Amino acid sequence: MNETTDERKAQRIGMICAVSSMFVWGVMPIYWRALIPIDPFIIILYRIVLTAVTCGVAVLKVYGIAGIKAPLKNKKTIAMLFAAGCLIVISWSVYVAAVHAGQTIQTSIGYYMNPLAVCMLGMIFFKERLTKYKLIAIVFACMGVLVLLVHFMRLPTIALTLAIVFAIYAAIKKHLKIQAIVSLFYETAFLAMITFPVIVYFEATGRGAIHAGEPHQFIMLLFSGIATATPLILFAIAANRISMVSLGMIVYISPSIKLLISIFLFREPFDFGQLVAIMIIWIGLAFFTYGEIRGTSTKIES
Repeated sequence: MNETTDERKAQRIGMICAVSSMFVWGVMPIYWRALIPIDPFIIILYRIVLTAVTCGVAVLKVYGIAGIKAPLKNKKTIAMLFAAGCLIVISWSVYVAAVHAGQTIQTSIGYYMNPLAVCMLGMIFFKERLTKYKLIAIVFACMGVLVLLVHFMRLPTIALTLAIVFAIYAAIKKHLKIQAIVSLFYETAFLAMITFPVIVYFEATGRGAIHAGEPHQFIMLLFSGIATATPLILFAIAANRISMVSLGMIVYISPSIKLLISIFLFREPFDFGQLVAIMIIWIGLAFFTYGEIRGTSTKIES
């Protein structure tokens, strides 16, 4: 097999993995919604522990004991992993609670805004160059938030929290030069040591998942670690095989699926004001994507 054929095969695998990861993330609100009436707080406790177990098994199988021990050699890395873990748990908590409260539309808006929030953070803290396309994209994103503010007469706190928290999480991950699955293992493992005794306490006192939900819901909850780790592994595989521009454009599939599910399956209220805000944010994303494509093309030509 020549090199061109190998590259095409790698890109095809990368595209399949990227789209698959976005599809899984996109339909996840159905999974979390199916766990009602189990309290979102209990769900997050289980998700932390089970994700740590799932990722631990995967890391052990792929990288061995050496792969698990490697990050522990640097105290700064441990601190960053713990901080990243706290942020991802905040993101999970807001997201699952929002889905349970019938606010899935706001979560999709938050994930639409995420690339722009990451861009703003890079500009502020990492002194990254602000192109005219990124500036236009940020202005449109702010206009979208302003429309939501005027429409609802309050800040879209769920959307903003998800966008900002995940942007900070991405900034921390930028400094962590370790594999995604290893990183997620430690992000959850440190917190699992705290949350596991809490799970035992709630279950022992009759306030946990076993007593709150049906048997099939508890079984579903036990798969939350796999449900969390699987799209991340697929995304990591994709990131190593396709361009960042392609990956960046595919990322929009996930919030789009969430939006469609929240409107047509969950029947959440979706009015003209929300439509206008999303359209404005989409225009900003179009400028952002075009700027990234132009930047990549210029680098290739030079």
